[in-house]
Amino acid sequence: MTRPTLTRRGVIKTGAYAGAGLALPTIFTSRARAFTNAPTGSTVKFGFNVPQTGPYADEGLDELRAQELAIEHLNGMGDGGMLNTFSSKALDGTGILGKQVDYVTGDTQTKSDAARASAKAMIEKDGVVMINGGSSSGVAVAVQGLCQEAGIIFMAGLTHSNDTTGKDRKKNGFRHFFNAYMSGAALAPVLEKAYGTDRRAYHLTADYTWGYTQQESIQASTEAIGWETVNNVLTPVGAGDFSSYIAPVLNSGADVLVLNHYGGDMINSITQAVQFGLRDKQVNGKNFEIVVPLYSELMAEGAGDNIKGVYGSMNWNWQLSDPGTKAFVKSFGEKYGRPPSNSAHTCYVQTLLYADAVARAGSFDPCAVAEALEGFEFDGMGNGPVLYRAEDHQCFKDVLVMKGKDNPSTKYDILEIVEVTPVDHVTYPPDHPMFGGAEATLGQCNNGA
Repeated sequence: MTRPTLTRRGVIKTGAYAGAGLALPTIFTSRARAFTNAPTGSTVKFGFNVPQTGPYADEGLDELRAQELAIEHLNGMGDGGMLNTFSSKALDGTGILGKQVDYVTGDTQTKSDAARASAKAMIEKDGVVMINGGSSSGVAVAVQGLCQEAGIIFMAGLTHSNDTTGKDRKKNGFRHFFNAYMSGAALAPVLEKAYGTDRRAYHLTADYTWGYTQQESIQASTEAIGWETVNNVLTPVGAGDFSSYIAPVLNSGADVLVLNHYGGDMINSITQAVQFGLRDKQVNGKNFEIVVPLYSELMAEGAGDNIKGVYGSMNWNWQLSDPGTKAFVKSFGEKYGRPPSNSAHTCYVQTLLYADAVARAGSFDPCAVAEALEGFEFDGMGNGPVLYRAEDHQCFKDVLVMKGKDNPSTKYDILEIVEVTPVDHVTYPPDHPMFGGAEATLGQCNNGA
């Protein structure tokens, strides 16, 4: 996959900074109060922390493309993209509060320690006011915690674990992407209609926070429609060869394989499952089926024909017909020659949402920005009406159920939208047990002072 061409404002950091020996974040004093990395010159700097290497690198590189595009639109370059369709009109393409937007990047390597080191350096060395990005919930939880400690706003990228806005929620952290509970709630009715209620499911699950909550959510939603869970086996991230995990499925009595995998891991596991002949088998008098709860366009491209007829869920897809989606797809396509992924979309949107909150608050003070985001309702960003819920900083919007196309027309046209699940069907109370219950709280905002 081609790496993005960065403007002169972007400086790619291909490895994580060594965190040791760096100074503490610089604290500046504004007219109102002191806060971390208050911009004093003609520019303000964002930190884009994405996996440029590792099993989720394809997602990270597409996020970086979208982040660069968002900076261009904020600074008045290009056609403006979703700034033209966004319901809020606080941004006008002249930067933010009179400052042009600059940025630096880091490589999370899809590793929590590397991601924290990279984010720490961007805060302490580069003076960023906000961190955005990531394609792993383990990374998101780690970096969100760091930003809370440093007094910086974290606008999460692709993170799907319930924990990010559940038990690990933070006052300084915000998530636009949907979560595992929402995937289960959206998928179960579609799976029931397609495969019936008498099914036996075998789960292979990525061994970290996302995998755990994804599996828990899908198990709960499918058992609620009558399915039986035969087994759940944890697999290491970046395993590459999943054959030793797939072989036991053949003799398990299961007739559905649920792959709670993402990125390169999903591509490898579904490819190997098909090579083992699982989709050609009949078990319990039924055709054997595979489910991929969390889809992405880039994963589907990598898996090719192996995802034909396979159901999954998505936060957004470039085939939606609303004005915001059309504007973003046009801008992204003209710049990069391909449609954007849903991970690219969420990083683009999060960058604009942060900038808009600053403009509405009239300040870069993280606590003022947090207040502007909490309870914010908006439209025109590709998902219909959206609420940034104040209690947990989770966005609530419609969820897409997807299926691999049987006869794709292009290499990008390989998933089809089979259901747009209304937001009411995926909404849950802030104290839901899967999200930490009544004990889960955001805590206090930290502006670093």
